[in-house]
Amino acid sequence: MLTCKDFLHELSDYLDESIDTEARAKLEQHIAECPNCWVIADTTRKTIRIYKGMDPYPIPSDVEARLMKALEKKMAAKHR
Repeated sequence: MLTCKDFLHELSDYLDESIDTEARAKLEQHIAECPNCWVIADTTRKTIRIYKGMDPYPIPSDVEARLMKALEKKMAAKHR
């Protein structure tokens, strides 16, 4: 039986339609039986649709610099 954790692990591939038909059927059965996962899949699908229709918006340079610094710090901590 597919768990919610399993469903969330496969959600991206499910929405990208990059999984085999057997796995897709299991995920769709889970969605039909689990209202929480149905909401997650539906909301994520709608969010992707909205963002695909938008023009890219550049990140301000100061925000990009802070983001890169935070990522570098996080990556350095992982390698310790």
